[in-house]
Amino acid sequence: MKVLVLGVTGFIGYASAQALVRGGHIVYGLTRSAQKAKQLAQEEIIPVVGDVNDPYQWLPPLIPTLDVIIDALGGSVDLSKIGDVLLQATINLVEKHRPKGAPKISYIYTSGVWLYGDSRTEVVTDTTPTTRCLPFVQWRHIQEQKTVKSEVVNGIVIRPSLLYGRSGSHLGPFFKSASEGKVIWKGAPGGRLATIHADDIAELYLLASVKGQLVGGQIFAATNDATESVEDLLQKLVQVSGAKGPFEYVKPDNVFEAAFGTTCLVRPYLARTLLGWRPRKPSLVDGLETYYNAWKATQ
Repeated sequence: MKVLVLGVTGFIGYASAQALVRGGHIVYGLTRSAQKAKQLAQEEIIPVVGDVNDPYQWLPPLIPTLDVIIDALGGSVDLSKIGDVLLQATINLVEKHRPKGAPKISYIYTSGVWLYGDSRTEVVTDTTPTTRCLPFVQWRHIQEQKTVKSEVVNGIVIRPSLLYGRSGSHLGPFFKSASEGKVIWKGAPGGRLATIHADDIAELYLLASVKGQLVGGQIFAATNDATESVEDLLQKLVQVSGAKGPFEYVKPDNVFEAAFGTTCLVRPYLARTLLGWRPRKPSLVDGLETYYNAWKATQ
Protein backbone atom coordinates (compact mmCIF):
# COMPACT_ATOMS: atom_id res chain seq x y z
CA MET A 1 0.00 0.00 0.00
CA LYS A 2 0.86 3.66 -0.32
CA VAL A 3 -0.10 5.56 2.84
CA LEU A 4 0.08 9.28 3.63
CA VAL A 5 0.27 10.18 7.33
CA LEU A 6 -0.73 13.70 8.37
CA GLY A 7 0.64 14.61 11.79
CA VAL A 8 3.50 12.21 11.21
CA THR A 9 5.74 13.75 13.89
CA GLY A 10 3.07 13.49 16.61
CA PHE A 11 2.54 10.73 19.17
CA ILE A 12 0.07 8.77 17.05
CA GLY A 13 1.32 9.66 13.60
CA TYR A 14 4.97 8.78 14.14
CA ALA A 15 4.30 5.43 15.81
CA SER A 16 1.73 4.54 13.13
CA ALA A 17 4.07 5.50 10.28
CA GLN A 18 6.82 3.34 11.78
CA ALA A 19 4.41 0.41 12.13
CA LEU A 20 3.35 0.78 8.50
CA VAL A 21 6.99 0.89 7.36
CA ARG A 22 7.73 -2.28 9.34
CA GLY A 23 4.70 -3.83 7.65
CA GLY A 24 6.36 -3.33 4.27
CA HIS A 25 4.26 -0.42 3.03
CA ILE A 26 5.30 2.77 1.26
CA VAL A 27 4.71 5.58 3.73
CA TYR A 28 4.65 9.32 3.13
CA GLY A 29 4.68 11.86 5.94
CA LEU A 30 3.76 15.54 5.74
CA THR A 31 6.10 18.02 7.39
CA ARG A 32 7.01 21.70 7.08
CA SER A 33 10.48 21.29 8.57
CA ALA A 34 13.62 20.35 6.64
CA GLN A 35 15.09 18.95 9.86
CA LYS A 36 12.05 16.76 10.47
CA ALA A 37 12.07 15.72 6.80
CA LYS A 38 15.56 14.34 7.37
CA GLN A 39 14.38 12.52 10.49
CA LEU A 40 11.50 10.95 8.54
CA ALA A 41 13.82 9.83 5.74
CA GLN A 42 16.04 8.11 8.31
CA GLU A 43 12.99 6.08 9.35
CA GLU A 44 12.25 5.17 5.69
CA ILE A 45 9.25 7.50 5.69
CA ILE A 46 9.13 9.55 2.50
CA PRO A 47 8.89 13.23 3.51
CA VAL A 48 6.32 15.44 1.83
CA VAL A 49 7.22 19.06 2.54
CA GLY A 50 4.21 21.34 2.72
CA ASP A 51 1.80 23.37 4.81
CA VAL A 52 -1.09 21.35 6.21
CA ASN A 53 -3.33 24.40 5.75
CA ASP A 54 -2.79 24.36 1.96
CA PRO A 55 -3.35 20.76 0.78
CA TYR A 56 -3.90 21.77 -2.85
CA GLN A 57 -0.16 22.51 -3.08
CA TRP A 58 1.17 19.07 -2.09
CA LEU A 59 -1.69 16.55 -2.23
CA PRO A 60 -2.59 16.41 -5.98
CA PRO A 61 0.48 14.38 -7.12
CA LEU A 62 -0.25 11.70 -4.51
CA ILE A 63 -3.99 11.27 -5.05
CA PRO A 64 -3.93 9.06 -8.19
CA THR A 65 -2.03 6.19 -6.49
CA LEU A 66 -2.59 6.58 -2.75
CA ASP A 67 -4.40 3.80 -0.89
CA VAL A 68 -4.79 5.40 2.54
CA ILE A 69 -4.69 8.85 4.16
CA ILE A 70 -4.35 8.97 7.94
CA ASP A 71 -5.31 12.23 9.66
CA ALA A 72 -3.43 12.03 12.96
CA LEU A 73 -2.92 15.75 13.42
CA GLY A 74 -2.15 17.06 16.89
CA GLY A 75 -2.67 20.31 18.72
CA SER A 76 -0.27 22.54 16.74
CA VAL A 77 -3.09 23.44 14.32
CA ASP A 78 -6.74 24.42 14.71
CA LEU A 79 -8.17 20.91 14.65
CA SER A 80 -11.75 22.15 14.69
CA LYS A 81 -11.22 23.58 11.20
CA ILE A 82 -8.31 21.83 9.51
CA GLY A 83 -9.88 18.36 9.64
CA ASP A 84 -12.74 19.46 7.43
CA VAL A 85 -10.37 21.38 5.12
CA LEU A 86 -8.31 18.24 4.55
CA LEU A 87 -11.30 15.95 4.07
CA GLN A 88 -12.94 18.31 1.57
CA ALA A 89 -9.65 18.81 -0.30
CA THR A 90 -9.23 15.04 -0.54
CA ILE A 91 -12.76 14.60 -1.87
CA ASN A 92 -12.31 17.39 -4.44
CA LEU A 93 -8.95 16.06 -5.62
CA VAL A 94 -10.18 12.47 -5.82
CA GLU A 95 -13.04 13.58 -8.07
CA LYS A 96 -10.61 15.52 -10.24
CA HIS A 97 -7.49 13.34 -10.35
CA ARG A 98 -8.38 9.80 -9.26
CA PRO A 99 -8.66 7.34 -12.17
CA LYS A 100 -12.22 6.25 -12.88
CA GLY A 101 -12.98 2.85 -11.43
CA ALA A 102 -10.10 2.98 -8.95
CA PRO A 103 -10.82 1.73 -5.41
CA LYS A 104 -11.77 4.41 -2.93
CA ILE A 105 -9.00 5.91 -0.84
CA SER A 106 -9.39 4.89 2.80
CA TYR A 107 -9.50 8.07 4.88
CA ILE A 108 -8.82 7.47 8.58
CA TYR A 109 -9.82 10.33 10.86
CA THR A 110 -8.50 10.56 14.42
CA SER A 111 -11.11 11.57 16.98
CA GLY A 112 -11.15 10.68 20.71
CA VAL A 113 -13.06 9.05 23.56
CA TRP A 114 -13.98 12.43 25.07
CA LEU A 115 -16.97 12.28 22.76
CA TYR A 116 -18.52 9.80 25.21
CA GLY A 117 -18.51 12.44 27.95
CA ASP A 118 -17.81 12.05 31.66
CA SER A 119 -19.60 9.28 33.58
CA ARG A 120 -18.59 7.06 36.48
CA THR A 121 -21.60 4.79 36.14
CA GLU A 122 -22.40 4.19 32.46
CA VAL A 123 -20.32 1.73 30.43
CA VAL A 124 -19.99 2.68 26.75
CA THR A 125 -18.82 0.83 23.64
CA ASP A 126 -17.77 1.67 20.09
CA THR A 127 -21.41 1.91 19.03
CA THR A 128 -22.83 3.84 22.00
CA PRO A 129 -24.39 7.12 20.73
CA THR A 130 -22.31 10.13 21.75
CA THR A 131 -25.06 12.08 23.51
CA ARG A 132 -22.88 13.49 26.33
CA CYS A 133 -19.95 14.80 24.34
CA LEU A 134 -17.71 17.27 26.19
CA PRO A 135 -18.68 20.69 24.77
CA PHE A 136 -15.24 21.76 23.60
CA VAL A 137 -14.90 18.71 21.31
CA GLN A 138 -18.47 18.70 20.00
CA TRP A 139 -17.12 19.55 16.55
CA ARG A 140 -15.41 16.15 16.40
CA HIS A 141 -18.78 14.39 16.26
CA ILE A 142 -19.72 16.44 13.18
CA GLN A 143 -16.39 15.65 11.52
CA GLU A 144 -16.73 11.96 12.31
CA GLN A 145 -20.08 11.83 10.54
CA LYS A 146 -18.76 13.68 7.49
CA THR A 147 -15.95 11.14 7.28
CA VAL A 148 -17.88 7.88 7.65
CA LYS A 149 -20.80 9.02 5.47
CA SER A 150 -18.69 10.25 2.55
CA GLU A 151 -19.56 8.63 -0.77
CA VAL A 152 -16.20 9.58 -2.30
CA VAL A 153 -13.68 8.25 0.23
CA ASN A 154 -13.74 5.13 2.36
CA GLY A 155 -14.17 6.89 5.72
CA ILE A 156 -13.01 5.31 8.98
CA VAL A 157 -12.81 6.88 12.46
CA ILE A 158 -10.50 5.90 15.33
CA ARG A 159 -11.16 7.26 18.82
CA PRO A 160 -7.97 7.03 20.92
CA SER A 161 -8.08 7.16 24.69
CA LEU A 162 -5.32 8.57 26.94
CA LEU A 163 -1.97 7.74 25.33
CA TYR A 164 1.01 6.51 27.32
CA GLY A 165 4.44 5.10 26.55
CA ARG A 166 7.64 6.13 24.75
CA SER A 167 8.25 9.87 25.19
CA GLY A 168 5.36 10.16 27.62
CA SER A 169 2.61 10.90 25.14
CA HIS A 170 -0.26 12.67 26.89
CA LEU A 171 1.32 12.09 30.30
CA GLY A 172 4.42 14.23 29.75
CA PRO A 173 3.25 17.26 31.82
CA PHE A 174 1.98 14.93 34.55
CA PHE A 175 5.35 13.15 34.75
CA LYS A 176 7.15 16.49 34.79
CA SER A 177 5.39 17.62 37.96
CA ALA A 178 6.30 14.30 39.62
CA SER A 179 9.95 14.72 38.63
CA GLU A 180 9.91 18.11 40.33
CA GLY A 181 8.86 16.51 43.60
CA LYS A 182 5.06 16.52 43.77
CA VAL A 183 2.42 14.25 42.22
CA ILE A 184 -0.60 16.41 41.38
CA TRP A 185 -3.82 15.37 39.66
CA LYS A 186 -6.06 18.08 38.26
CA GLY A 187 -9.42 16.51 38.91
CA ALA A 188 -11.66 14.92 41.50
CA PRO A 189 -10.95 11.74 43.51
CA GLY A 190 -12.43 8.43 42.44
CA GLY A 191 -11.87 8.70 38.70
CA ARG A 192 -10.95 5.99 36.22
CA LEU A 193 -8.98 6.38 33.00
CA ALA A 194 -9.36 4.79 29.59
CA THR A 195 -5.79 4.29 28.34
CA ILE A 196 -3.80 2.90 25.40
CA HIS A 197 -0.07 2.52 24.69
CA ALA A 198 1.34 4.34 21.66
CA ASP A 199 2.60 1.07 20.13
CA ASP A 200 -0.77 -0.64 20.48
CA ILE A 201 -2.65 2.20 18.84
CA ALA A 202 -0.09 2.22 16.03
CA GLU A 203 -0.95 -1.42 15.41
CA LEU A 204 -4.62 -0.46 15.16
CA TYR A 205 -3.88 2.17 12.50
CA LEU A 206 -1.88 -0.44 10.58
CA LEU A 207 -4.75 -2.94 10.70
CA ALA A 208 -7.36 -0.30 9.81
CA SER A 209 -5.20 0.65 6.82
CA VAL A 210 -4.65 -2.83 5.43
CA LYS A 211 -8.27 -3.87 6.02
CA GLY A 212 -9.74 -0.50 5.16
CA GLN A 213 -11.74 -1.74 2.19
CA LEU A 214 -13.60 -4.10 4.54
CA VAL A 215 -14.39 -1.68 7.37
CA GLY A 216 -15.35 1.58 5.68
CA GLY A 217 -17.94 3.52 7.66
CA GLN A 218 -16.86 2.09 11.02
CA ILE A 219 -15.92 4.00 14.19
CA PHE A 220 -13.42 2.23 16.47
CA ALA A 221 -12.80 2.96 20.16
CA ALA A 222 -9.04 2.62 20.62
CA THR A 223 -8.47 1.70 24.24
CA ASN A 224 -7.44 -1.13 26.51
CA ASP A 225 -10.07 -3.62 27.65
CA ALA A 226 -10.20 -2.25 31.20
CA THR A 227 -10.01 1.25 32.67
CA GLU A 228 -7.48 2.16 35.37
CA SER A 229 -7.90 3.76 38.79
CA VAL A 230 -6.56 7.29 39.12
CA GLU A 231 -5.69 6.60 42.78
CA ASP A 232 -3.64 3.55 41.78
CA LEU A 233 -1.81 5.63 39.19
CA LEU A 234 -1.03 8.47 41.59
CA GLN A 235 0.18 6.17 44.37
CA LYS A 236 2.40 4.23 41.97
CA LEU A 237 3.88 7.42 40.52
CA VAL A 238 4.83 8.63 44.00
CA GLN A 239 6.76 5.38 44.41
CA VAL A 240 8.53 5.24 41.06
CA SER A 241 9.35 8.96 40.80
CA GLY A 242 10.60 9.46 44.33
CA ALA A 243 8.25 12.42 44.72
CA LYS A 244 7.23 13.55 48.15
CA GLY A 245 3.89 12.04 49.11
CA PRO A 246 1.05 12.05 49.48
CA PHE A 247 -0.32 12.86 46.05
CA GLU A 248 -2.67 15.82 45.74
CA TYR A 249 -5.88 16.65 43.89
CA VAL A 250 -6.37 20.21 42.64
CA LYS A 251 -9.01 21.91 40.52
CA PRO A 252 -8.36 22.06 36.77
CA ASP A 253 -7.35 25.45 35.38
CA ASN A 254 -8.97 25.03 31.96
CA VAL A 255 -11.29 22.81 29.90
CA PHE A 256 -8.43 20.69 28.60
CA GLU A 257 -7.21 19.85 32.09
CA ALA A 258 -10.78 19.07 33.12
CA ALA A 259 -11.17 16.76 30.13
CA PHE A 260 -7.89 15.04 30.97
CA GLY A 261 -9.47 13.85 34.22
CA THR A 262 -12.63 12.60 32.54
CA THR A 263 -13.87 9.18 33.60
CA CYS A 264 -14.88 7.18 30.54
CA LEU A 265 -15.81 3.54 31.12
CA VAL A 266 -15.17 2.25 27.60
CA ARG A 267 -15.52 -1.42 26.69
CA PRO A 268 -14.32 -1.64 23.07
CA TYR A 269 -15.21 -4.56 20.85
CA LEU A 270 -15.32 -3.60 17.17
CA ALA A 271 -11.56 -3.48 16.52
CA ARG A 272 -11.19 -6.88 18.17
CA THR A 273 -14.05 -8.33 16.16
CA LEU A 274 -13.47 -6.80 12.73
CA LEU A 275 -9.71 -6.24 12.70
CA GLY A 276 -8.33 -8.85 15.09
CA TRP A 277 -6.67 -6.11 17.15
CA ARG A 278 -5.32 -7.02 20.58
CA PRO A 279 -3.40 -4.52 22.75
CA ARG A 280 -0.30 -6.24 24.10
CA LYS A 281 1.53 -3.68 26.23
CA PRO A 282 1.30 -3.73 30.05
CA SER A 283 -1.28 -1.34 31.44
CA LEU A 284 -0.27 2.16 32.48
CA VAL A 285 -0.17 1.35 36.19
CA ASP A 286 1.47 -2.07 35.82
CA GLY A 287 4.25 -0.75 33.59
CA LEU A 288 4.51 2.73 35.10
CA GLU A 289 8.15 2.47 36.22
CA THR A 290 9.22 1.58 32.67
CA TYR A 291 7.07 4.31 31.12
CA TYR A 292 8.23 6.97 33.60
CA ASN A 293 11.90 6.09 33.01
CA ALA A 294 11.34 6.17 29.24
CA TRP A 295 9.92 9.67 29.58
CA LYS A 296 12.88 10.76 31.75
CA ALA A 297 15.29 9.53 29.10
CA THR A 298 13.77 11.94 26.58
CA GLN A 299 14.23 15.01 28.78
